[in-house]
Formats: sequence, C-alpha cells, structure tokens
Amino acid sequence: METKGKFIVFEGTDGSGKSTQIRLLSQYLQGKGIPVFETHEPTASPIGEVVRACMSGRIDTDERAIALLFAADRIDHIGCIRQKIEEGYAVLCDRYYFSSFAYNGGLVPLDWVVELNRPAMELLRADLTIFLDVNVEETMNRVLRRTARERYENVERQLITRKNYFEVFDRFKEGENIAIVKSECSKEATQAAIRKLTDGLFGGSV
Repeated sequence: METKGKFIVFEGTDGSGKSTQIRLLSQYLQGKGIPVFETHEPTASPIGEVVRACMSGRIDTDERAIALLFAADRIDHIGCIRQKIEEGYAVLCDRYYFSSFAYNGGLVPLDWVVELNRPAMELLRADLTIFLDVNVEETMNRVLRRTARERYENVERQLITRKNYFEVFDRFKEGENIAIVKSECSKEATQAAIRKLTDGLFGGSV
C-alpha cells in the first residue's frame, strides 16, 4: 500500500449524498490506518463565508461575482489541501472546480469560468473525482426536507447543472480521473462502489 497522500473530490447535484458518502469513506480509510482530512467548498474561511452568504441569499450579487468568489476561495483552499497531501493524508473534498463549471458555467460564459479556475487546475488536480449521479427529482425531494434552501436549489437549475456536469466531464476528460457512480440504490451499495475505486488509488485493496 502506498502511503503518499491522495486527493479525492466528490461532485454531484444538491442532495446527491456527498456528505454521507464522504463520512462513510472516511471511516473506511481510517479503519485501514490511512489518515483522512475532510474538507469542503465553499470553505469556512472568510472568503468562503462570503460565498455562503451569497448562496443563502443574505447577500444579493451578480453571478459573475459569485464565480469570482468561488475561484478565490478555491485558490486559498489549495494551500491547505496540498499541505495535508504532503503529510500523507487522504483528503476528501466536497466539491472542487467542476462544481464551478457545472453551476456557474450554466449562468455565465463557461469559458470565462474555466479561465478563472485555470490556476487551480494547474496547481492541483484531484487523483480521483467521484460524481454521484442521482435522479434530480429524488435529490430535490431530499433538499425539500432541509430547513433552508440555497440559490440553485430548484428542479430546473439542478437539471441544467447535471447536464453541464456531463458536458464538462467530456470536455476535460484528458488529464482527469473521473468516475461516475450511480447512487440511486442503497447508500451501502454506493459506498461499496466508491471503496472499490479508492482502493485502486492506494496500490490495490487497502
């Protein structure tokens, strides 16, 4: 088993189960003796807090400003991620630049969003990006059970976002390790598929 840290990103539409699957994978890897660092975007940094305020509606601003804030938060985040990787951690990140492509890129020109995130792509790419693919109607049922809704959490926007994900995955498939995991069955079956993918990152079954 390799001990070098790995960077694993989870992507998906809202309500796709990323938080649950990250928690389960973290438990699995730690049980195998692999140190894990869990993180997310937007972050809890001052920049990330401004992004969250925009997403919740506490700050009303232009979509271009939101795309810029996400990109800035990401660059700030990369330093922490790289440090953890160098220390041998498996870094599990809830969202990265593909989220910006799929969400922001559906509201402002995608090429512009890509250029905003070009520095992040050059600084750090994920060892594995896992996209949890769930029927949007199901994910929205989950979202509706939450106490608060965010900026993009409606069926129309989520359908566009899912479509955008597949388009950008195809566009950037060279140089990226992307796995699409159907997540419409049980969370245990989804986690089994994820563990099989991540085992391969660590030199075989961990």
